[in-house]
Amino acid sequence: MIVEAAGEVFDEVGYTAASTTEILARSGVTRGALYFHFPSKEAIADAVVAYQTDILVPRPGKVRLQAVIDLTMEYAERLRHDPVLRGAVRLSVEQAAYRKPDSTPYEGLREVVLGLLREARGAGELLPGVDEEEIARLLVGAFTGIQLLSQAATNRADLLPRISVLWRYLLPALAVPGLLTHLDTSPRVRPGATVAEPQGG
Repeated sequence: MIVEAAGEVFDEVGYTAASTTEILARSGVTRGALYFHFPSKEAIADAVVAYQTDILVPRPGKVRLQAVIDLTMEYAERLRHDPVLRGAVRLSVEQAAYRKPDSTPYEGLREVVLGLLREARGAGELLPGVDEEEIARLLVGAFTGIQLLSQAATNRADLLPRISVLWRYLLPALAVPGLLTHLDTSPRVRPGATVAEPQGG
C-alpha cells in the first residue's frame, strides 16, 4: 500500500514536491507504520525505483530476441497503466532532487536486456559483430527517450506503436536474416505475458 501510494504521488508531483503526509493520506497507514517500513522519504523513493526492475520477468521461449521484444512491449503497456512504475520512471529521469550517486538509473533493466541478448548470441540469433553491451545500453536509452516523448505527446497512448517502430528499424542490424521474418514486432502485449507483482510494503 505504501509503495503504491508513493508511486502515485511521485508520478504526479515529482520527488521534491512529494510529501510523506500525502503518501500517508493515500496509503491509509499510520505515520508510525510508515516509518517502521521506511525511515525517510528517500527510502520510500528507493523502494519505488526498485519496483521497476522487479515487476517484469523475461518469458521463457526458444527465440531470445523475441523475448527482448516482448519484454519491452510488456513494460510499455505496464507503464501506461501502472502509477507506481510511472513514479519509478519519473524518479529515475528527474535526478536533480532524488539522486543516488552509487547507482545508475535503469541499470537493472539494462542487465535484464543484456542477459537476454547474451542468450540470443549463444543461440546464434545475432549477426557477427553485434556488441551485446552496446545494444543493451542503446535499447534502454532509446526506450527511455521514446517513452518520454510519448508521454509529452499523447500521455503514452501511442507508446506501443512507437516501440514497434524502434524494433522494425533496429532488428535488421541485430538479427540473422533467417530470423527476421519470424520476429513479431507488432504493437501489442502477447498473451501469457509474465508480469510479476511487487513484493512487500
